[in-house]
Amino acid sequence: MIKVGILGANGRMGRVLIEAAHAHNKTALGFASVRANSSFIGMDAGELAGIARQHISVSEISSDTIEHADVLIDFTLPEALGQNLRLAVDAQKPIVIGTTGLNKDQLNMIDEAAKYIPVVFAANYSVGINLMLNLVKQAATVMGNDADIEIIEGHHRFKKDSPSGTAMAIGHSIADSLGRDLDKCAIYGREGVSDERRRETIGFATVRAGDIVGDHTALFATLGERLEITHKASSRLTFANGALTASCWIKEQAKGLYSMQDVLGLV
Repeated sequence: MIKVGILGANGRMGRVLIEAAHAHNKTALGFASVRANSSFIGMDAGELAGIARQHISVSEISSDTIEHADVLIDFTLPEALGQNLRLAVDAQKPIVIGTTGLNKDQLNMIDEAAKYIPVVFAANYSVGINLMLNLVKQAATVMGNDADIEIIEGHHRFKKDSPSGTAMAIGHSIADSLGRDLDKCAIYGREGVSDERRRETIGFATVRAGDIVGDHTALFATLGERLEITHKASSRLTFANGALTASCWIKEQAKGLYSMQDVLGLV
């Protein structure tokens, strides 16, 4: 059994990860950590996640804490990433990162950490989404030069970053297939009267409402037809189980930066 350490255990994904690790046939919970001075410190991790007692107390993240796990899983906030990576590197622990909304400096931190430890970093750990990333590449190759391309995504009302990390990953997959620079061709909003849509642009539309777990559609539309490739997640367990699959896989890898596509053998 691979012992996983859950960082940010009190978050929406953190709680689901505890539940998934308990049910998984190849993993066990090593520790569950929260930020310093959190009111959840000392609580049983199972009770925090709403499942059976795990007899593991929620603790503050520290160099001592992470010695209880073989692999770390980080679905926390961007501002916590630097400390978590430093602890992982110092302890030589592989880490699976699902935090989104990262800026260029934070992405560089991941690149730097991967020089010393194995790192899996993905915008989305669902198997279906990672298959979708391959499908949109194929669609872009066949239709991309003739079609208008739009990416529509929806998440719950509490999600902070927009567009979602998954939507951006879909955009990058399409842009790379077409030899375009997404930073230059992306359109993130339309308002008022504008010129005719330019074919080379890739549009993004964002929905934030209710408890939507995660909906993503890549739309390729010509004047005569349209192709829609859609993925809808109905449970966060989809992402948690994917992260656990990545944790089992990364345990056996050399230092370096990997994606969920690597984990699933899609590249």
